Amino acid sequence: MVYLIKDIISHLESIAPPPYQESYDNSQLLVGNPDSPVEGILCALDVTEAVVEEAKSKGCNLIIAHHPILFKGLKSLTGKNYVERTVIKAIKEDIAIYAIHTNLDAVDQGVNQKIAQKIGLSETRILAPKKGVLTKLTTFIPKEKAGEVLQALYKAGAGNIGNYSHCSFQTEGQGSFLPMENAQPSIGSRGKEEMVTEKRVELMFPSHLQSKIIHELKVAHPYEEVAYYLHPLENEHQDVGSGMIGHLPEPLSGMDFLEHLKKSMGLQVLKHTAILDKKVSKVALCGGAGIFLLGRAIKSGADVFVTADVKYHDFFEADQQILLADIGHYESEIYTKELLKDLLSQKFSNIATYLTNIVTNPISYL
Repeated sequence: MVYLIKDIISHLESIAPPPYQESYDNSQLLVGNPDSPVEGILCALDVTEAVVEEAKSKGCNLIIAHHPILFKGLKSLTGKNYVERTVIKAIKEDIAIYAIHTNLDAVDQGVNQKIAQKIGLSETRILAPKKGVLTKLTTFIPKEKAGEVLQALYKAGAGNIGNYSHCSFQTEGQGSFLPMENAQPSIGSRGKEEMVTEKRVELMFPSHLQSKIIHELKVAHPYEEVAYYLHPLENEHQDVGSGMIGHLPEPLSGMDFLEHLKKSMGLQVLKHTAILDKKVSKVALCGGAGIFLLGRAIKSGADVFVTADVKYHDFFEADQQILLADIGHYESEIYTKELLKDLLSQKFSNIATYLTNIVTNPISYL
């Protein structure tokens, strides 16, 4: 079967929906035609000229990267910096570039889960669940059709709360209506007021699924005109947000944990605050620049917070309450390319998918 670039993108975005990316981000198809057939895929953390050349040598016409090569608009393409040179090279070689960044950070099976797996954490959950990404649907269904309509809504993605699916609240009452001259009622007759025993149904869904949910509601509902209300919610979405927290198989001393961290993440070096006189059992983490979650990590009762890009003065904020470890931005997210390959290989087993061999880390250690 021949897959197009847009098929690959659709699959990835079903896992990490674009609405979950941060406002500053640019996760999308950055270079290339979405209708082009996919010949091969190269997974990378960053895109550079060398990565584009590697994709060409491997017969890949699509690069899936975590970091977008384009964050700001380009006013010219003259090759004056590595961004412009990389984009020019990709266009010349007819190689598409797709970035999936903070939306992949935000989902529970994304970047932070990969880090948690490398460290060996269990019982993981999102450290800072995201608000404002859920909507409540309220609708009214004839009693005998309620089960059928609800099943359609569940299948479309409504009614999921944490580890539970098929979640709804239902009450029974009487609905009234009078079909007018041009109506084509499934129940009742034109010009005659009708009373029907209905169920008022309420259920939540991720806001980005609204069009799909309403479409399925109208298809499954027996009424010509479907009554429904939509209410944006401030509830936290437990499966979407920033960072992750979990537990080690067994407690370790602070020094033993840092040694374990270096080994499991393949680190040459790491920076950390003073080792505290207590065991490390509960671990909070955030790939990339996650110091904004330090307070949440402390409040959650974590013994250590693992992240990157920590500034000098930020280390003071640990304040002897938590062990803070900075493992480096590249080092914290390099295994994202493995995550991407796994997500793609499960769905597109007939497409050659590779991991880049190019080390794109701009930082060297002596």
